[in-house]
Amino acid sequence: MTVKTMKLSVAAMALAAMVFTPQYATALTPETGVAVPPGGVDLTYAAERALPAVVHIKYVQTSKVKEIEVQSDPFEDFFSNPFGFFGNPGGGGGTQRRQVQTPRREASGSGVIISSDGYIVTNNHVVEGADELRVTLNDNREFSARIIGNDKNTDLALIKVDGKNLPTLPIGDSDKLRVGEWVIAVGNPFNLNSTVTAGIVSAKARSLYANGVESFIQTDAAINAGNSGGALVNTSGELVGINAMLYSQTGSYSGYGFAIPTSIMNKVVDDLKKYGTVQRAILGIQGQDAHTYIDAQQSKGKEVDLGTIDGVYVAKVDESGAGAEAGLSEGDVVIMLDNKKITKMAEMQEYLASKRPGDKVKVTYLHNKKKQEKTVTLKNAQGNTSVVKTADMDVLGANFREITADQKNQLGISYGIEVIKVGAGPMKDEGISKGFIIQKVNDEPIRSIDDMQKAVEKASTGKDQVLYIQGLYPTGKKKYFAVPIGE
Repeated sequence: MTVKTMKLSVAAMALAAMVFTPQYATALTPETGVAVPPGGVDLTYAAERALPAVVHIKYVQTSKVKEIEVQSDPFEDFFSNPFGFFGNPGGGGGTQRRQVQTPRREASGSGVIISSDGYIVTNNHVVEGADELRVTLNDNREFSARIIGNDKNTDLALIKVDGKNLPTLPIGDSDKLRVGEWVIAVGNPFNLNSTVTAGIVSAKARSLYANGVESFIQTDAAINAGNSGGALVNTSGELVGINAMLYSQTGSYSGYGFAIPTSIMNKVVDDLKKYGTVQRAILGIQGQDAHTYIDAQQSKGKEVDLGTIDGVYVAKVDESGAGAEAGLSEGDVVIMLDNKKITKMAEMQEYLASKRPGDKVKVTYLHNKKKQEKTVTLKNAQGNTSVVKTADMDVLGANFREITADQKNQLGISYGIEVIKVGAGPMKDEGISKGFIIQKVNDEPIRSIDDMQKAVEKASTGKDQVLYIQGLYPTGKKKYFAVPIGE
């Protein structure tokens, strides 16, 4: 919920270090559009526009009772439980199940008001798992906020407060940003409300392999813990990015900050408003930067000539995807989308992030070093162009409850949820009956009803739309089910 601290791999560190900061960086003034030396840039205009629209977000996770397993001391067992009645029959050490009270957790981050009726953009990691969200404006007004939707793949979230005529920050075009252009970062680092730092755009379309979809703006404007979800603003006072993370080996700013561009943010926000989940269009290929592939092959003593060192090398093609429709095959290199040059994977992800399933895109690629072009229809992860909706647990046609301490002792398990009622629906169709205890879904442990809900939501927007359920009956007999939840 505060800014992520990342330790990059050696290769990624080397890449991140290769940032050239020009001695004579220039910027355009909002009034004249004329390039001026850094000493002549006045950032007060941008700061005055941004500060009222950047909010402080307080995250609260309430105290809860939670059962945990602890390693027990054999002598402690003897004196406190000599007959081994609880947790560890037979004594001699091992584990015991104990209930503990989790502490109340509080953290803070930032957000940006994008509409006067109270829609606020922030990072997913700022709000995920919160039981309560409190938003404080620059003028000290406070509001309770609710989550409209969130997207882990881009680390973005949309929240809402009930307000009218709230100050907003106009949204700019991040595609027009230039390396060397001046920007300010506005947020609440270390709970220091309404803090402005300045720097330049150090790089664009940067990948850090932290999210599923990313094309970060890299800046040397200082970003610290609490800046997450705050605004990256150009000299015209326009929002061009949402500050997301910093590169640091200490946890504090050391020269590199990263923001999610508005080119990605706009589409995510629009989808969350309309559908509650992101409608993600995919090309249906797996690959990597062409130059990375070439370097990897050369390190093995192999010479590779793809006809280019730029673009996205295609390593695998989904037979049912748009890439296959375009005629792409392993070894090809995608070099343009809709006549927009693509030099690396991050640029492809950024462009596709602005599209929806059903949109058409012209794909230009090299096949055996010869240029090919094909216009195709983008699809979703399920291989069609339908709107993807997040399913609720009700789709299963069953009711659940968390298992009791007695059930845990009798069955020798530490977690799970019990099916207490089965009605018409996919679970009944697949033969799951009352009394069955679910322990894992799609290889993820199910410790609570909330875990089950999250598993259903995730599967409903995935490719297969299937719940692979593992568990056992009260007799101890283990069973495995595949439960489809698609239409």
